[in-house]
Amino acid sequence: MRPLRSGRGTDGPLPPTLPLGTVDLAYRLAARGRPLPLPLVFAFDGPAPSLDSVRARIAERAPRIPALNYRPAQGAKTFRRVGGLAVERHVRELRLPEDTDGTATGRLLLSRPMTTGDGPLWDVWLVHGAAGGHLLCYRTDHTVQDGMGAVYAARALLDDRPDAQPAGQPGARPAPSGLAGVLGDIAAGFGVPTPKPGFDGPVGGRTGVCHVTVPLARLRGLGREHGATVNDVYLAALAGAVRTWHLKATGTVHPPLPVAVPMSVRAPGEEHAPGNRIVTARLLLPCDEPSPAGAVRLVAARLRRLKESRRRDAFRVLMASTPRGIGARIGVRLVNGSVVAGPASMVPLGAPLLHQGAPARWTAAYSGLANGVRCLVTLTSQHDTACLTVVHDENLPTADELPGLWLSALLELERT
Repeated sequence: MRPLRSGRGTDGPLPPTLPLGTVDLAYRLAARGRPLPLPLVFAFDGPAPSLDSVRARIAERAPRIPALNYRPAQGAKTFRRVGGLAVERHVRELRLPEDTDGTATGRLLLSRPMTTGDGPLWDVWLVHGAAGGHLLCYRTDHTVQDGMGAVYAARALLDDRPDAQPAGQPGARPAPSGLAGVLGDIAAGFGVPTPKPGFDGPVGGRTGVCHVTVPLARLRGLGREHGATVNDVYLAALAGAVRTWHLKATGTVHPPLPVAVPMSVRAPGEEHAPGNRIVTARLLLPCDEPSPAGAVRLVAARLRRLKESRRRDAFRVLMASTPRGIGARIGVRLVNGSVVAGPASMVPLGAPLLHQGAPARWTAAYSGLANGVRCLVTLTSQHDTACLTVVHDENLPTADELPGLWLSALLELERT
């Protein structure tokens, strides 16, 4: 395994402290200083590896992965380097023989505190599930890593091929329309809330997790048929699922639903750097569109405008030029339960994680809820399988229907 870079493009000793970035501070504000769990779950068939073998690999590799050696300093706006990894605190084993689909594991990962003492805020769980299968779960604090950062860390920590990872996101010069779009998103964040009748209301505090998997080829095929991408199909089907879900519950059509779409700005060389390298864009899902094909066209057009205007780069430049405290408060407003229903993410892994010769069957990345958000949705893709995950507050008890309704929306789209 070659040495891993610190994120500044150089190898060598890690500095004792690093400043929290704007998005890191935003997550800290949103979670009120508490860790916000961000799990990455890899599901395997067949016999599980031994706990000792997993611990041995992690003990060898973790000291060379910069993001795994820092934690937020208490009451400060910095990360501090933490030495002396106690692997028995960070790597644990659990038996959940009743967990057939990863949902019980998900609830545990989102509810159980990270008991790592004074060490960095991450852990790994080896979960023995149903029918002889097992899960390997990497969990971090969202203040320390975003979803793609967690993907890079998990691969470097657990994969037989630690360098088999997605490419970083090179920066580009923002277009004027991208800057205008970012300013429009900020204005919407501080303006009158958009009605979200299916998702507005109080937060209960307990969280549910549900998943469904589909062949990635199915989503790609639908994209080709409709001149769209996998992301377009995923979000259009999500709009259809929310439409059906709300109609079933109320008999009324849900208005267009504002969601926050995270976009990675983790550049090549920053794969293992601590902190969040993401920005968000506000997107209206066309839940009022009765035609599945029409929903795909609308979503594809909206995402195409985001890409062509280089909204990702515009937001990156704006955050870099804004004082961190102000930028963090803006970020908290943009992903707030009064402004958006929640994040709708897509996390691409590329090749499946390979651990001790066994490839992961499916993978799911998601996070806990904070800042008044009652629901978040993630599509995690690897090689030939995509996993849709819905994390929802207990006050949305029927939100566990959304994965099945999402599959139904895909079927409707196939029939058009």
